[in-house]
This record gives sequence, C-alpha cells and structure tokens, in this order.
Amino acid sequence: MYELCGKVRDLEPYEPIKGTYRIRLDANESFYNMPEEVKQEIKDIIDVMPFNRYPDSTAEKPIKAFAEYYGISPENVTATNGSDEMLYILASAMLERNSIVAVAEPDFSMYRFYSALSENTVIAYQKTADLQIDVDELIKTVNENNADMVIFSNPCNPTGQGITAENARKLVKSVKALVVLDEAYMDFWNESILKETAEYDNLIVLKTASKAIGSASIRLGFAVANAKITRALQAVKSPYNVNTLTQEIGTVIYRHKELLQDRCAEIIKNTKDLYEGLMTLKERYDMPIEIYKPCTNFVFMKMDFARSIYEYLLENGIAVRYFKPDYLRITAGSTDENNEFLRYFEKYIVEKYVYMGI
Repeated sequence: MYELCGKVRDLEPYEPIKGTYRIRLDANESFYNMPEEVKQEIKDIIDVMPFNRYPDSTAEKPIKAFAEYYGISPENVTATNGSDEMLYILASAMLERNSIVAVAEPDFSMYRFYSALSENTVIAYQKTADLQIDVDELIKTVNENNADMVIFSNPCNPTGQGITAENARKLVKSVKALVVLDEAYMDFWNESILKETAEYDNLIVLKTASKAIGSASIRLGFAVANAKITRALQAVKSPYNVNTLTQEIGTVIYRHKELLQDRCAEIIKNTKDLYEGLMTLKERYDMPIEIYKPCTNFVFMKMDFARSIYEYLLENGIAVRYFKPDYLRITAGSTDENNEFLRYFEKYIVEKYVYMGI
C-alpha cells in the first residue's frame, strides 16, 4: 500500500475563514474594488485576448507597468503567480537541500512552511517583547548559524511593525546570506529599499498586487533583485507561470498610478483612524489591551479575551483574524466598516467585559 512521505503526511490544507460575513476585516485586502472605467478597460482586453495561446513567459507588459509604477528597471524584475510561488522557488530552487534558513518570528508562517517543505533547516530569531527586530541580534543569529538565507516581511504580517531602511541596509551589508525582504505592506510606509536592489549581490525584495494595489484576486507578485539573481529566478520559474488574464489585468491596473496612490493614502488614513478608535476605547474603559501602532493597513492587538471577542464579532457578521493564543489582527476597512467594527468592539467590552468581568 502506498503511503505519503513523512514531510506531507500530517499536513493540513490552509483554510481561511469560511462563511459569508457582511464585513471582512480578516485578510488584509483593500476595501476598494476597481472603478467601472478600469473594469471596462479589462473587459475590452478580454474581448481580443487569444485564449488558445500560452501566456508571455517573460510577462513583459505587467513587469514594465510595475517597474514604471515604482520607478525601477524592468530588467531587475521577475513576475510570479502571487508571492507564494516565489517563496517556494526561493526555498526549493535557490537553495541546496539542507540549507539553513533564518526567519524572524512571529511572522508570516509560509516562510517557515516552504523552507521546511523543501527540506531545509529552519532557525528562528525571536523578536523582542514589543515585537520589534533587533537588527544587531538578527545579524548575529544569521552569521553564527551560517544561514544561507534570511527572510521576513517588512513591515511585518501579522504584527504591523517594521525595520527602517537604514537597518535593512545594515542587515544586507553585514551577512553573506541571501536576504529576502517581503515588502508586501511597504506601500503603507516609507522605508523601502526596493530601488536599491541592483546595488547588492545578496538582496531580493518581494512585492504583491494583493494589498495596496487592491488586486488580490488576480494573484500577481514580483521579485526585484540584481541582474544575476533575476536571471536565475527567471530560469527556475515555470515557463508560463503567470496566466495571460492576470498579466493583462495587472498591466491595466498598474498604469493607473494616480488612482492607486490616492487609494493607498485613503487606506493609510483609515488605518490611523482605526488605531486611534481602538486606543480611545482602551483608555475609556481602562482595558488591559496592547495595541501596536501600525505601519501597515491593519492593527495588531494582544488581549486575554481575544478568542472570545473574535467569536462574538463573527456572530455579528464581522470577520477579523485571530492568532493563538491571544492576538487579533484587524484590517482597516472603509470608514463605515471601521465604525461598525468599533461599535461592536465597544458593545462587547460593555456587555461581556465590564459588567460580567470576563
């Protein structure tokens, strides 16, 4: 009888929150859909798209649009079927088996998952009590363990914290390891080193269309690195990895630079409003809650009743993200969505915490 190999035998499929909820603040998506005029551009392209032909293996058009949006050279860009594809490529193709991968935890769990699945050894640098990265300690961890790659999100999902561009440069210059910075949320901050990738021989910056660009459904990601690394990435990826529809839609969307930047500014404003609203409730009720000031499009919180309030919100049609044992991550929604979330958050505090002493 055939048996699954040990490394996959006990794995469980990833399962996002199931069900229909009137307010979704759980996946760090943009609360904006595309406007009708952009949708019409996409519809016009679909009418003439050659469905019988393979996609452009080089993804020239979306790469050019992405590069123009961020002011970088398209020669340093590789397009991927979402950032997850590139994470797997990095762990499986850019490292020899039994390589050492350093991660900084807590962080996006897929860095550890893909590295372990590719039969690498994963070592973890534990962040400080306030969820920050001490860059000197991270450098020490990488060098003392002879790590082949270090990877983390900056700013971080799920904590909403980040390291400055100065500290990112210090890390890259202080280690021999390949440094992979996932800047999925950097559009909401101003500490990117994306434009500096060509200057280093050991740096890859990852970007995505799923967050500030508001296009999570099309699964489009990018890796930016120097020419040598870019050539290697393009050699090991699947030949037709990004489908034609995604390429065409991505090209259209990235060309609307003013629209995207205006929406990003609005998301930043709404995140600030959400954070300040939560801080107001914390002070009003003298709550034992830790609320971390974000540089992302979400707010991360620690409280001993996280699971209870998470379930309460679901019961009232509001989905947020719960992390064991006592954390919540709340994506910034529209003004109305934020206000409705804050209303139910306060209602829980009054009904369950203040009066019942839970």
